[in-house]
Amino acid sequence: MDFMKEYEKWLASPALSAEEKAELESIKNDPKEIESRFYGPLEFGTAGLRGTMYVGLHNMNIHVIRWATQGFADVICAEGQEGKDRGVAICMDCRNHSAEFARAAAEVCAANGIHVRIFESLRPTPELSFAVREYHCQAGINVTASHNPKEYNGYKVYWEDGAQLPPRHADAIAKRLEEIDIFNDIKTMPYDEAVSAGLIEVLGAETDEKFLSNVMAQVNDPETVAKVADTFKLVYTPFHGTGHKLIPEALRRMGIKQLICVPEQMVIDGNFPTVVSPNPENPEGFYLAVDIAKKEGADFILGSDPDADRVGIMVRTKDGEFKVISGNQTGVLLLDYLIGAMKRSGKLPEKPVALKTIVTTEMARKVAEVNGLQSYDTFTGFKFLAEKKDKLENAGEGKVIFAYEESYGYMLGDYVRDKDAVTASLMLTEMAAWYAAQGMTLADALDALYEKYGYYAEKTFNLVMPGLDGLKDMAKLMKQLREAPPAEISGVKVDVFKDYQDGSVTDNATGEKTTMELSGSNVLRFEMADGTSVIVRPSGTEPKIKVYILAQGKDAADAQANVAKYGAWVETLQK
Repeated sequence: MDFMKEYEKWLASPALSAEEKAELESIKNDPKEIESRFYGPLEFGTAGLRGTMYVGLHNMNIHVIRWATQGFADVICAEGQEGKDRGVAICMDCRNHSAEFARAAAEVCAANGIHVRIFESLRPTPELSFAVREYHCQAGINVTASHNPKEYNGYKVYWEDGAQLPPRHADAIAKRLEEIDIFNDIKTMPYDEAVSAGLIEVLGAETDEKFLSNVMAQVNDPETVAKVADTFKLVYTPFHGTGHKLIPEALRRMGIKQLICVPEQMVIDGNFPTVVSPNPENPEGFYLAVDIAKKEGADFILGSDPDADRVGIMVRTKDGEFKVISGNQTGVLLLDYLIGAMKRSGKLPEKPVALKTIVTTEMARKVAEVNGLQSYDTFTGFKFLAEKKDKLENAGEGKVIFAYEESYGYMLGDYVRDKDAVTASLMLTEMAAWYAAQGMTLADALDALYEKYGYYAEKTFNLVMPGLDGLKDMAKLMKQLREAPPAEISGVKVDVFKDYQDGSVTDNATGEKTTMELSGSNVLRFEMADGTSVIVRPSGTEPKIKVYILAQGKDAADAQANVAKYGAWVETLQK
């Protein structure tokens, strides 16, 4: 694509406001900036779109939103009149321009004759997944950039099962977007006119109640919560986002009395003024919650990201400080707890199953198998976990009680097909209260699980490669590792090399090649002689390559030493 030609096209378009034209005029003497905005469109994938909010083809703005929605609308219309009547549910998070973008998407859908159900205001991502299923919609749109910094926004798309778009539909939209002009081929209809015509209806409290009734049905042990309710204290933060309403409401309905919300972070604000990054994976964002927890004598801190699909926790240790529990560790704690709680309450189904992704700790498999559950891996992303759940359950091969990935995402119940911080927050709090009744914090509980199941340690390394050169560097590194895989890493032999692109498995000792069930994803896995796995994949949403070290050891120190040993090799990859 000729980026200067595209820049001139945008500058000349009557679709741009005076403000937008002024923004483009301001970069006219900066060819590098023009190239970064116009060298090509944002790539439409199974996660939709995500980018920084500027005027430009490679950015998130109202024109890109309309263009993406027209492409999606064409795919929905291909389902025929029934697909248009079933329509689309639309949701948005707290970010700057999210409400404006959601409304623009609704106007495009309505102009294409597609019935729209749009939330009156920001809502958690899992509630959008729920609404698609509850109202039997053909599709869903969520305007969110999840836990990304404030400069970002995104556009997630869902299909009729409530999961993010499967690859064939994402490919169909991407193909359509190549064919339609971003300014001239877009249909749009004034919002109020579409409401009057019955093409747009607004969702509000009644959908919240339907969603919450499903969430509350997940509670296993209200008696124990009631027993400790007067003494058990927890601190919650929504990081200025969509969890601010439903998560505290769910906790109170379960019987939590001592719930302290971080007041500064209960304020809805797309600039996220109290944090550098609104990501519960970053412990520094919890500083206000830690101060309150220490002051109030709470043992447990809960934080959901801006679109309330991820949740992170911190717990008090014996020295009175607060410790981060990683996503891997949180999932293991929750899986072990759920198995016990469901057994005690008579809720454990026949043929119970736990699901995790290929980059999630192997300790989860151990917990599942020791307790008689089947365990399966999927590719990273909840669309794959949702797909596996449906496949197993529809075939009568098992009932999934829990699915998770290491990046703080957890899925429970049957009413959503995406990660769900609302339900996970409820279950994590029930678990923390149950351990409190035994005189234990979750830090104590985690130590006990290591004693029982063995010592595991994990770390994710991010090799950040921004800009145009970064994309080339990412592709080059993946190509090198694929075509000339190392025979050893950090002085340890690689026993097995797995390439999830073609599904090949190479036994390095014999040279024998076999195939595995999973294929079609740009991921490499090195299984080491000492039981460690090193997994390398490009991020689907950010300009970086992620390297996961999944290690074991004879004790905690040994497991951590293995992580550090392989981490030294990872550091050499970017030199």
